[in-house]
Amino acid sequence: MFKPTDLFDLTHSEHAAIFDGCHYAWEALKKIEPYLAARLRPAPPHQSAGRAFIGEQVYLGEGTVLEDGVMIKGPAIIGRHCQIRHNAYIREHVIIGNHCIIGNACELKNSLLFNGAQVPHFNYVGDSILGYKSHLGAGVKISNIKLLAGNVTVEIDGRPQDTGLRKFGALLGDHAEAGCNAVLNPGTILGRGAIVYPNVFWRGVLPPYSIAKNKAEIEVVARR
Repeated sequence: MFKPTDLFDLTHSEHAAIFDGCHYAWEALKKIEPYLAARLRPAPPHQSAGRAFIGEQVYLGEGTVLEDGVMIKGPAIIGRHCQIRHNAYIREHVIIGNHCIIGNACELKNSLLFNGAQVPHFNYVGDSILGYKSHLGAGVKISNIKLLAGNVTVEIDGRPQDTGLRKFGALLGDHAEAGCNAVLNPGTILGRGAIVYPNVFWRGVLPPYSIAKNKAEIEVVARR
């Protein structure tokens, strides 16, 4: 559940080498910055549907479209045939695969997205890895830092494991999804095909093909 191949099909990323030597998948988060420094070769956009700010250290793949108001600070690698929609904010050290969607008013930093991942509406993704065809509903936030001091931990066999990371958001396995307005707290791991329902505040490990539901009751009364 914690190895890269437990969560991700590495053939669905052109950047699988970033996981070389990683026992735990989250260890790749520390490697994003040096990986970009070693491999990034800037390239201008092929299509633009408006005015966008593009930093000097940004690679944009063929067929990727930037809408009006996009800001890509870089360093960043963005793959082929992606949609980077209105007012998206892509900060430092971001790797985005092919056929991905980064939507209106979304913010990303120090993250890796596999091919086909979708971050389409009002999302924050920090210090995270999103697997093949994973999806965030509108308003989903991935919190990447604890309110209390100390590194983010992950529970393994009933004991907290120090990840060595002060900032660590979430790992979403292939085809995992989080519903609208869910919050994924630091150190969240969603297995392949796992689903977090809308408005759920989740922290911890959700096994593959499981669903996390909110048990809150809804009361219906007569309108007076």
